[in-house]
Amino acid sequence: MNIEDVRHSVADLIGYGTALFAAAGCDADKPETIAAGLVEADLLGHTTHGLQLAPTYLGELANGGMTPRGEPEVVADRGAVVTWDGHRLPGVWLTAKAVGLAIERASTYGTATIVIRRAHHIGCLAAFLQRATDRGLMITIASSDPAVRSVAPFGGRTPVFTPDPLAVGIPTDGDPILIDISASITTNGMAGRLRREGKRFPGVWALTAAGEPTDDPEALFANPPGTLLPVGGTDHGHKGYGLALIVEALTQGLSGFGRAEAPDRLGASVFVQVLDPAAFGGFDAFRRETGHLANACRAGAPVPGASAVRVPGDRGLAMKRRALTEGVPLYPGIMAALEPLAAKFGVTPPRPVNA
Repeated sequence: MNIEDVRHSVADLIGYGTALFAAAGCDADKPETIAAGLVEADLLGHTTHGLQLAPTYLGELANGGMTPRGEPEVVADRGAVVTWDGHRLPGVWLTAKAVGLAIERASTYGTATIVIRRAHHIGCLAAFLQRATDRGLMITIASSDPAVRSVAPFGGRTPVFTPDPLAVGIPTDGDPILIDISASITTNGMAGRLRREGKRFPGVWALTAAGEPTDDPEALFANPPGTLLPVGGTDHGHKGYGLALIVEALTQGLSGFGRAEAPDRLGASVFVQVLDPAAFGGFDAFRRETGHLANACRAGAPVPGASAVRVPGDRGLAMKRRALTEGVPLYPGIMAALEPLAAKFGVTPPRPVNA
C-alpha cells in the first residue's frame, strides 16, 4: 500500500488520539496536546515520530512507564531560566508546555530557556517549532534519552549516545525555516522500521558490534548490538560526535539528570530556548536577513538530477498544506497497530476521507 492511498482528516485523527489517551488515563489537556503533537509530525512528513508512536505511549501508560496525571515540579526559576522535573509525564505535553512558557517569558526577557529532566519521550521536535515561528520568534529544541545508547563516539564502537536530535525554527518574511536534524545519520525509529520491512539503509549508516561499517539495520539488533554512525559517517563523523556532546550537555548537563544517574527506563532530557528578535537587532531586520538568506538558497542553481534547491521545512510545509486540504496520509500499518487499543478502550477509529 502506498502512503498516499488512505487519508484522514486532521480533526478526526486528533480526536481519535485524544479519545485514546483520555481513555488511557491522561488528565486535563494532556490527551489533546499529545494527539495534536503526534498528528503534526505526520502532517510534516515525520512518519516515524507521529501516530506511529501512539501504541508505544499507550503501552507505557499501561505499564506505569509514563505518568498520566499531574504537573512538572519546578526545580529552579530565575525568570529567563527555568528547570523542571517532569516525573515521567508525557513528553509531548511537557515540551509543548515548556515552549508556551518560553514564549511567554521571552516577551519579558528577550530570551527564555526551559530545561526538563525525567520527561517521557517527546516525539518529533519539528512539530513544536511553528508554535514560536508563527509569533515571529526563533526557537531551539534539543532532546536526549540518558537511558538509551545506540550511537558510538566517532572512532569507537561502544554506544554512548542516543541520536540526540536538535531542531531550530527561524521566522522569515515568508515561510519559516524548520530545521530538524540529529547527531546520528538516522534515528532508532527509522532503523526499526527498515528492519521490520526487511530493507537496508540507503548507505553505510551503521557499524556492527565488531566495528565493521554496514548498511544492514539488523546489526543494531544483534547480540551484542552494533551502533548507528554519527553524522559524517566513517569519514567525517567527528562532526556528529561533536554535535552529540553539545546536545547531551544542553539537555542532561543543564537539567542535572542524565547518564551519570544510570536511569533504566525510557525517558528524555529536554532543552527549549526561545529568542525574541525584537530584543536584539529588531524584528523587521531579523526577518529581512533570514528571508534574504532563505531566498538566496532557493535561487541557487541545483545540482544535476535535482529540480530545485530547498530550504529546510519547504517540503514539510508543502505536505502540511496539502494534508490540511486533502487529509493526512498515514504510513501503512499505523492505523492497524492502533485497532486493538481502540477496541480495548471502546474508541471508534475514524473513517478515511477518501474511503
